Amino acid sequence: MCGRYSLATPAQVELRARFGLGESVDIRRRFNVAPGDDILAVTTSKEGEPRGDVLRWGLVPHWAKDPRTGFKLINARSETIAEKPAYRDALKTRRCLIVADGFYEWRKRDDRARKQPFHITRADGAPFAFAGLWAVWHGPGDEVLRTATIVTTGANDLLADIHDRMPVILPDQGAEDAWLDHGTPRAALTDLLAPLPDALTARRPVGLAVSDARYDGPDCLADPEPEPEARSERAGPGDLSLF
Repeated sequence: MCGRYSLATPAQVELRARFGLGESVDIRRRFNVAPGDDILAVTTSKEGEPRGDVLRWGLVPHWAKDPRTGFKLINARSETIAEKPAYRDALKTRRCLIVADGFYEWRKRDDRARKQPFHITRADGAPFAFAGLWAVWHGPGDEVLRTATIVTTGANDLLADIHDRMPVILPDQGAEDAWLDHGTPRAALTDLLAPLPDALTARRPVGLAVSDARYDGPDCLADPEPEPEARSERAGPGDLSLF
């Protein structure tokens, strides 16, 4: 799954140009994007024209009775998006790019209660796009929510020891364009929903700051703090190192 990610690059001008975001969309550096947050995306108009957009993370289908449904739909499994009612309509013409530069995953440590977080990026460190789906929900009165989910697939070999799933990272602009294009055949869309190749993937452990979903500071990307040295056994009477 993908439950947290980053868009920490300070290069906003380059980011706007890379994804065609335009000047009207606000871009903020984010070190720890969490479900329910506003996220930077590229959606399309009814005519299929790409546009910069801001969506809420956690898809709320148009038929949902409660917007809190979105917290259960932050990820969509690539294997079943064509069948699940929450996703199959969006798959037709409401595919989107979710702009990021890394995501987090946690690995259990046998000897410690808290899991070890990893920050996972492209090997070249460049920003990229997750494959996403989006929806519009109309609530009571004038309430309107525009929401999204991140599509996931099986993990590549580099990440399989951390988690068995990973978000779909589209490998290049050609794949991004194809994912957005309303005319892309279903078989071609399925081909796009593959794990990023190992050679294009990088990972490194980070400190525990990111484990707090409410925290969004730069130290989410800091190296782990050194482990405390093990306390030596109590010295015996003949151990002169005590003196």
